Amino acid sequence: MSTPAPGRLLLVPNALDHGNDPAPIESILALGVLEQAARLQHWVVEDARSARAFLKRVAAVAPLAVPLQAVAMTELPRARKGSREGIEPAQWQALLQPALAGHDLGLLSEAGLPAVADPGAAVVEAAHAAGLTVVPLAGPSALVLALAASGLNGQSFAFVGYLPQEAELRSKRLRELEALSRQQRQTQLFIETPYRNPALAAALLASLQPATRLSISCGLTLEGGWSRCLTVAQWRRAPPVVSDRMPAVFALLAA
Repeated sequence: MSTPAPGRLLLVPNALDHGNDPAPIESILALGVLEQAARLQHWVVEDARSARAFLKRVAAVAPLAVPLQAVAMTELPRARKGSREGIEPAQWQALLQPALAGHDLGLLSEAGLPAVADPGAAVVEAAHAAGLTVVPLAGPSALVLALAASGLNGQSFAFVGYLPQEAELRSKRLRELEALSRQQRQTQLFIETPYRNPALAAALLASLQPATRLSISCGLTLEGGWSRCLTVAQWRRAPPVVSDRMPAVFALLAA
């Protein structure tokens, strides 16, 4: 009996409205992406409940290949935010069994593109190690959208993830990023858990030099979302009101 040809790992984009009032899914994702998502029967996801809610939205546009309750979903192993610490490579490899058995397998994050600022990167790494074909599907990335809307240097940029929560360490890290940005003319992007957005915005205005350009993008693709870039001196004259419920991306470029 011949071994079935392996399936593929499809990186399926999600909307950027997790935890907020959802927009029509077809206004964010292309029809072709929704159709490919609808036919997948095996998934690796961050959270099964929200993934099923995503597939319900998909089904309103593109009928699912099987009833939702028949779709197989496996959740990613839990790890400390931004780390794979404590998770063995074999655990990531085990998630790929449907693809190794010949089925196409979808990877879905809570928001945006899987594996970009997302723990799903470890699954993609394991897929390459297993010789599987990885297919990224086009969709929104909050980081890329925020960078494009900022007007900052899009030729050289770095995403540095989350900053320290402790005030003194956060300020120290911001000064380090500002110095690096000035030295390399490089845009520095970072994010925060939404309820900490106002505190981070205040820390930025307190820690950065007046001439540094600071971009804040909040709730991109959501109704009422916005993106604005000013110098720190300008922001200080009219401090931003940043939502503690919507996701935000912050970016700086030092003068």
